[in-house]
Amino acid sequence: MPDLRFSASPATRTEIPRPKRGEGQWALGYAEPLNKNEQSKKDDDPLHVRDRILHVYSKRGFASIDPADLRGRFRWMGLYTQRAPGFDGGKTAMLEEEELDDEYFMLRVRSDGKLLKHDTVRALGSIGVDFARNTADITDRENLQFHWIRIEDVPEIWQRLDDAGLSSVEACGDSPRPFLGSPVAGVAADEIIDGTSALAEIAARALGNPAYSNLPRKFKTAVTGHPSHDVAPEINDVAFVGTVHPEHGPGFDLWVGGGLSTNPMLAQKLGVWIPLDEVADAWEGVASIFRDYGYRRLRSRARLKFLVADWGVAKFREVLENEYLGRRWSPATPPPPLSGTVTMWGCTPSTTGRSTSGSPPPSAGSPGRCWCSWPT
Repeated sequence: MPDLRFSASPATRTEIPRPKRGEGQWALGYAEPLNKNEQSKKDDDPLHVRDRILHVYSKRGFASIDPADLRGRFRWMGLYTQRAPGFDGGKTAMLEEEELDDEYFMLRVRSDGKLLKHDTVRALGSIGVDFARNTADITDRENLQFHWIRIEDVPEIWQRLDDAGLSSVEACGDSPRPFLGSPVAGVAADEIIDGTSALAEIAARALGNPAYSNLPRKFKTAVTGHPSHDVAPEINDVAFVGTVHPEHGPGFDLWVGGGLSTNPMLAQKLGVWIPLDEVADAWEGVASIFRDYGYRRLRSRARLKFLVADWGVAKFREVLENEYLGRRWSPATPPPPLSGTVTMWGCTPSTTGRSTSGSPPPSAGSPGRCWCSWPT
């Protein structure tokens, strides 16, 4: 079987740190998969599962789904199996995966920092009403999630999402996860710079692109030009944070290597100034370093934060500029740290002369019919 994975090239202008033990880094010559997840991605690009869902599984039903697709590649399409009812936490470790699976899915939909218009919200509400038992969830990463989804209904759901300008592609999996954008981008009176166009360009280059569909683990992105840092840039793999250069004006600093879960780490600041039209180039460079040099041996050490911690931020920047961008950025003082509590609740001035209003999202399982009746 041919190897369809991206072929990484070794560095030619920079000395690359080598770990004492092989970590599965492609650009250092470690091409053979070191765990079952890497083997599955070598066997078939997870993006290919979309066609099987549309033309095979949705027609033949849940029982026809290949286990390697069901518990692996489906995630690249935003689909997770739901746990069957009746299993408490103490029983799950004693059962096989197939015993825990219910014949329903959770579907995650990406918003990628977009301002959702009323007709888009209504389309999401119709999915909740028609296919998700009248429920719909909003996550703290600006995702929309639906439960109780049947595989037979996925093609119709995807069509409604397409019509509304939304997608579930790579909402899960070892891929560019949904992007975070400032909720007041383009309208906040005190905004440093609007990053909306940069997010759109990143999405156009990255989503559905085989060059970024096989990363070592999840890859989380955030962009904000608001001084409140309203996307929690410290805990993302890559974040672009608005800053002002004394000569060049508004732009972005680049932060890399943040993440929570096991071994939580805060992103490190490169202290550079990146103009708006180069943000997508920078994103591709960081994602490519992660793809080529990220650790693939152990899933527990496969996030970008471990590579940044081992290399150091100076070496990371050197590799990024020398090997992936071919240019150097102007140095800049990183944005000052925030003090006090940051919140978007309440009313804040906007550039329209009106105010924006922030409020907490409804609790999990909000009725889909509420979204269907969203006012114009």
